[in-house]
Amino acid sequence: MHNSSQRGIASRTWAVMVALALTGQIAWAVENSWFNTFVFDTITPDPRPVAWMVAASAITATMTTLLMGTLSDRTRSRWGRRRPYILIGYLLWGLSTVIFPTVSYIKITSLAVIMVVVTDAVMTFFGSTANDAAFSAWTADIASSENRGRVEGVLNLSLFLAQIVAMVAAGILIDSFGYFIFFYSLGGIVMLTGLIAGSLLRDAPHPETDEQRSSFWVEFTELFRMDVLRNNRDLFILLLFIMISSIGMQVSFPYLIVYLENFVGVTKTEFSIIGGAVMLGSAIFAIPFGILADRWNKRLMIAVAIIVSSIGGILLSLVNTLPLLALTGLFWQAFSVAASIASVAWLKDLLPEQNRGKFLGIRMIFWIAIPMVLGPWIGSTLIQNFGVPTTFNGEAGFIPVPIIFQVGSVIALLSLIPLIFIGSRKTA
Repeated sequence: MHNSSQRGIASRTWAVMVALALTGQIAWAVENSWFNTFVFDTITPDPRPVAWMVAASAITATMTTLLMGTLSDRTRSRWGRRRPYILIGYLLWGLSTVIFPTVSYIKITSLAVIMVVVTDAVMTFFGSTANDAAFSAWTADIASSENRGRVEGVLNLSLFLAQIVAMVAAGILIDSFGYFIFFYSLGGIVMLTGLIAGSLLRDAPHPETDEQRSSFWVEFTELFRMDVLRNNRDLFILLLFIMISSIGMQVSFPYLIVYLENFVGVTKTEFSIIGGAVMLGSAIFAIPFGILADRWNKRLMIAVAIIVSSIGGILLSLVNTLPLLALTGLFWQAFSVAASIASVAWLKDLLPEQNRGKFLGIRMIFWIAIPMVLGPWIGSTLIQNFGVPTTFNGEAGFIPVPIIFQVGSVIALLSLIPLIFIGSRKTA
């Protein structure tokens, strides 16, 4: 199970990896999209609570991954290194997902907004412990430079399948049965998968040099020293690219379904069909792209992908028919994910072997925290200034408008600048 070699990984390990990756990505896909529509549909159409919820979740995810990733690097228990965090984390992650929709019972809007932010943050803590910290580090532990591209390909295939399931099933289930049945079902699946796959998971052997590690807090604060930045120069430049491109995506993505449903006039079921088709097409294109990036010029391929994705985002904002929405959405998402696959595979090759969990936490600052604070805030500001005024359930708010996609695409293009400097000189 834990015996990975330079040439291959055991089939049982692949099965556990796919099960945990698929379930985790379904949960994250729902949290990143349908949690936002839940707030808009059941609590308030004001775009600010969505921005607050996304920001609080991002900060929680980042701090959790930093702390729990560092802690999992140091864990030596009879249950394994990463396994306890994955098994227990998935169970509590699913339970908190079940609890989430109950905030709609609160009739005082200001209190409901506070509780939806808090509940989402609690769910994110367990999800990030299990998935972002422990599971991501485990996949890095069991892979080698020879098979890391294939591992990333499988993980991203799981991501696509999860996105398809989340989009297709979610819209139809919510339209047919409501939010409660949907969240109950999702939480149950996460708990069941975590229990079964987490029990079967085995950790990779830990490096023998770990006995000489510094204390937890010394090791944690070392992340923020200047010499760490200098010694990992290319890694941090790549993280800067990831940060800027992610900010561009987060300007519009949290408001995507709200925009399509309320500005364009697409129903949740229609969105599910469009979204499923887009993600299926993205998988067909982006997975081979990520594998080819291992063999060709990663920097050039990532740059091309960002340019095409940005053009797709701008075109998406200009169309309103289902076929054109699907086509432009495919360009926007497929090339964005293709760039992500290649950049994450590149990033994992640059991670220091003894501190993968800790540096995956650093990644969260650039990939999650900063983009999900700044991006939704930019989007919310644009919606408040240019959006269509509306009132739902007695609450005033604004409907998102096309400018969020246009501004987001321009910001994403700025991420090309850091790519120029990767490898421009040798690291110290």
